[in-house]
Amino acid sequence: MTFDTFGAGMRRRTVPRSRPRRVSVVAVPSTTETPVSNTAPRLLLLSAAVALAVSACARDAAPAADTAPAAAATKAYTLDESKLPPFNQFRAGDLDATRNACTDFAGYANAKFLAANPIPGDRVSWGAFEMLGERSSAVQQQLAEQAAADANAAGVGKLVGDFWATGMDEAKVNAQGIEPLQDELAAIDALADSAGIVAWLQQTAAKGQGFLIGIGAMPDFKDSTMNIAATGQGGLGLPDTTYYTDDRHAAIRDEYVKHVARVLELSGVAADAAAAQARDVMAFETRLAKVSKSRAEFSRNVELYYNPMSVADADALTPAFSWTKFFESQGIAQPKTFSVSVPDYFKEVDKMLSDVPVEQWKSYLRFHVVDGASPYLSDAFAQQNYAFYGKVLSGQQEIKPRWKRVLDSINGNVGEAMGQLYVQVAFPPESKAKMETLIGNLSDALKIRIEHLEWMSPETKAKALEKWATFEPRVGYPDKWRDWSGLSSGRDSYLDNVQAANAFNYKWDISKIGQPVDKSEWGMTPQTVNASYNPLANQLTFPAAILQPPFFDPNATDELNYGGIGAVIGHEMTHGYDDQGAKFGPGGNMEDWWTKADADGFAARTGKLVAQFDDYKTADGRNLNGSHTLGENIADLGGLATAYDAMKKATEGTPDPMTDGLTRDQRFFLNWATVWRRNFTPEELSKRLVTDEHALAEFRAIGAPSNLPAFAAAFDCKPGDAMVRDGERQVVIW
Repeated sequence: MTFDTFGAGMRRRTVPRSRPRRVSVVAVPSTTETPVSNTAPRLLLLSAAVALAVSACARDAAPAADTAPAAAATKAYTLDESKLPPFNQFRAGDLDATRNACTDFAGYANAKFLAANPIPGDRVSWGAFEMLGERSSAVQQQLAEQAAADANAAGVGKLVGDFWATGMDEAKVNAQGIEPLQDELAAIDALADSAGIVAWLQQTAAKGQGFLIGIGAMPDFKDSTMNIAATGQGGLGLPDTTYYTDDRHAAIRDEYVKHVARVLELSGVAADAAAAQARDVMAFETRLAKVSKSRAEFSRNVELYYNPMSVADADALTPAFSWTKFFESQGIAQPKTFSVSVPDYFKEVDKMLSDVPVEQWKSYLRFHVVDGASPYLSDAFAQQNYAFYGKVLSGQQEIKPRWKRVLDSINGNVGEAMGQLYVQVAFPPESKAKMETLIGNLSDALKIRIEHLEWMSPETKAKALEKWATFEPRVGYPDKWRDWSGLSSGRDSYLDNVQAANAFNYKWDISKIGQPVDKSEWGMTPQTVNASYNPLANQLTFPAAILQPPFFDPNATDELNYGGIGAVIGHEMTHGYDDQGAKFGPGGNMEDWWTKADADGFAARTGKLVAQFDDYKTADGRNLNGSHTLGENIADLGGLATAYDAMKKATEGTPDPMTDGLTRDQRFFLNWATVWRRNFTPEELSKRLVTDEHALAEFRAIGAPSNLPAFAAAFDCKPGDAMVRDGERQVVIW
């Protein structure tokens, strides 16, 4: 599960991992539109305190009280903007005059742009988010190069510089080959029984590697001010449980077995033995998949994440795996209770410790150790990693250039360190000031909408307004930067730097268990192109990197900003009231604050939205899953409606400028559509239909506007037009 997000940033980490990690996510289930990395099995956790999509995060000391970008480092970093790629901005010339906005709004707004902007070879999708991501990466590349060249670098500058220098030293990485993993592989080869496997799982978890069973911190759903220990399912290398069972994924399964065999061969296993072991790995994971929950199940049932039990009860659940000893091995004081999500998963792992042959366990562990480290090893490993996870699973035609892969590693391991450098050069103060004004206007508009809801009782409405009053927006970058003291990095080994960060981050995370939640922590880095909502803290987060066109421009006209970032702000606020966010009260605790009649009315209205998206079909005739994407669709509808109200209020009494022959209202909706310009490879589109809690971009462009009378009025649409949902078909929620 993750914290709720707007679009294509990094809710779940897309960075290749050096080890299988648990995914720590925050708040209500919802994903970005970025594919989830599948380079290693992960334990699914909820780390809502910090909204970190990192799993093995740990803290050795309290964060430093740096309060401004200037505190990032002693070196003065610079930016050559002439080297940055262009923005993706709405232009009237992009409109396709051969199409009708009332019947094909997505095509009218975006078809010309998409036809002229194919997906780059190292990408699996291309549009507004990706173009801003490229710009963010180009900024970071300049910063990393400067940090690596600074012989006197210290603090975050040294961390970024060491990661960059070792990652970019291709000759040294290639010369090392598999050697950096030899000790770990020898330890696996020496395993002789289930007791040894349990000890190995404990030891690797303590290094932040979290195979199959691990632990992390998350806020207690019943007392969101305090962190508790939590664990959840993992262990799978494919994107979802359905990939192991559904016939439509049979070809992917065959390719995965080939990939496993090839990775084992690269690690030194003979070809015949590697092929046999690969089949054993698939059988191992298929068994786990059958007792695990799918992405769709998790996305609409936040209760699955929270299952408190005593350590004694957990020991009884898994007699072959002692949780008492596991907590001791991690240096964690034994808690009174901790959350064990999906108990059937742990029962099955426990059975497998007894009835799966040790040699099969060793095949599984050897593969995932090597596979998880492949992005940081020699070219042969990195290319094989790309060949399956990039090309087969997502249709990516070229491996990312090395510099981008190294930046992925930096962001995945020391992302906030890079963020301190990023905001020095890429976030003007006027952006933050104008954003705060926009947030205030959206907040006022949402309050009015809640107050005027006809379908909600005064009792429930009072609670909704109480929650509205406690929203905490955060813009640009954290007020308090994370302290990286204690994390040592150097220029000897790329993988050593990654592994050191894994261990450091894990200790940072588990040190929070039993401690008050630190609400100053962010779940996204400033350089992330996305936004988020965390219901356990009622926080809205808008990183610096998304505060650029087409979302936001301090010099743009109101309708463009409100149709872009204004809708994003409204989207995140509405997440507080979507089908999962509505299960959390004003204080961030899971509670039932609805009257029965209002809850039933809400379900009826959201059911109509499910039906709307169930009816949408892809070009090849596949239906969307309206239930899986419900939370994001609710947020889109409420967010866009609220943004329109706020825009009308902000421009009240001013003449319509009629820019390029387009009205203010038309440009508002057209910039919303511009945000959802996106091409996908066929493979990536297929994967997202199964794994992504967001609807495909083209349907987000049309789904919310089609329910708003203001859209029909803006484009003079008539009843019966595809973009006019009226009468019983119209969905009105918030």
